[in-house]
Amino acid sequence: MTSLLVLDVVGLTPRLLAHMPRLRAVASAGFQAELGTVLPAVTCPVQSTFLTGLPPSGHGVVGNGWYFRDLGEVLLWRQHNALVGGEKLWQAARRARPGYTVANVCWWYAMGADVDWTVTPRPIYHADGRKDPDCYTDPPELHDELTAALGTFPLFSYWGPGAGIASSAWICRATEHVMATRDPDLTLAYVPHLDYDLQRYGPSDPRSAAAAAELDTVLAPLLDAAAEQGRTVVVLSEYGITDVSRPVDVNRTLRAEGFLRVHTQDGMEYLDPWTSRAFAVADHQTAHVYVRDPADVPAVAALCASLPGVADVLDAAGKAAHGLDHSRSGELVLLAERDAWFTYYYWLDDARAPDFARIVEIHRKPGYDPAELFFDPAAPAAAKRRAGVALLRKKLGMRYLMSVVGLDAGARAVRGSHGLLAADPGDAPVLLCSDPSAARERFEAVEIKDLLLRLALSAHEGDQYVRTHP
Repeated sequence: MTSLLVLDVVGLTPRLLAHMPRLRAVASAGFQAELGTVLPAVTCPVQSTFLTGLPPSGHGVVGNGWYFRDLGEVLLWRQHNALVGGEKLWQAARRARPGYTVANVCWWYAMGADVDWTVTPRPIYHADGRKDPDCYTDPPELHDELTAALGTFPLFSYWGPGAGIASSAWICRATEHVMATRDPDLTLAYVPHLDYDLQRYGPSDPRSAAAAAELDTVLAPLLDAAAEQGRTVVVLSEYGITDVSRPVDVNRTLRAEGFLRVHTQDGMEYLDPWTSRAFAVADHQTAHVYVRDPADVPAVAALCASLPGVADVLDAAGKAAHGLDHSRSGELVLLAERDAWFTYYYWLDDARAPDFARIVEIHRKPGYDPAELFFDPAAPAAAKRRAGVALLRKKLGMRYLMSVVGLDAGARAVRGSHGLLAADPGDAPVLLCSDPSAARERFEAVEIKDLLLRLALSAHEGDQYVRTHP
């Protein structure tokens, strides 16, 4: 049996590998392959496919979030592993090898997963509204062990205007610590750094190449530790980020045509999913459109298809063709044109936007918001001053509002996005493996579970398991 380190290096593509000699060395010792992803090519669906071998129609994770029809709420970035259907990789391994041990360091849907060691970002939500950086671990004693060795998890480097290398460095060092002290059979680690500058500036910008080189340096000690411990290394990426220049406001169009409704409190407008005839949950370059009355579907489809920046509108047949025919999906799924992406914005006047629109708030916004990666581009100096005042209030134990995110100016600043299937292999996900025995030119995302099983178990055991558990 072979111990595995599986690194999810988000946004890694063949183009970026040109700036990452330490990662290229993994492929030199083993092999490099093209990696086909799933639609939508965003974190939660792709990771779930890697770990279950199922498309979104099978595991049910149709995006980074969706409209929970039974709750009447749009919820993104949930954390409970029970949301992912299907048999997980480690469950399959334990069928062949009882006692197989697993560590999950920051892969998504970590909470409640039946693994042996869990580390995942988890802020402290104080009763007075303050939010402090922290992480969740299982078993609990691992928390104090990691923070004593590495410091508090750098949450504000994990996402937001301050997102940068510190969070990926912490995750890599935490992974080293868990491997050295617990010796898992399978170690999963999620490394997010390439997500930041590639979305801020686009992959064509020199700063994105610099981010790849910076991450390669941070990964080196972890890769060295894996080699010293005799672990097979597999490096995956969920998607490639490509250049974009156009935000597309689907919800504003649906509102203007009377399909989307809002309710107002304290002068602020909130999406009203209970009374809306149709609304979109935007997720990078895809959007699920939920239509309450089936009779409205043709009209909503035609309206969305007419919107500049929309390349395709998937109906029931289209969703089935792409493995998205699940009850959590919208009645329609929109695909953006290559240089466009979807905002969640539904207000028509910025003065009426909810207060959470101007802060980093991934759980309250009814859609993904990459503008959170910037200090308001319309007035960055003022946004940084507000951040400084908010930070001072926080240090004094006072309530604060970190109002730093731009609205339309922030959306127009975004230069990179993802979600579509790659048009160019240079911009597609990539797979690297230090073991040449499994070499192939291409793997599909639904094949990764079986590949990892073959690598983790003996060749004979792995092949036998895959044959008997299709």
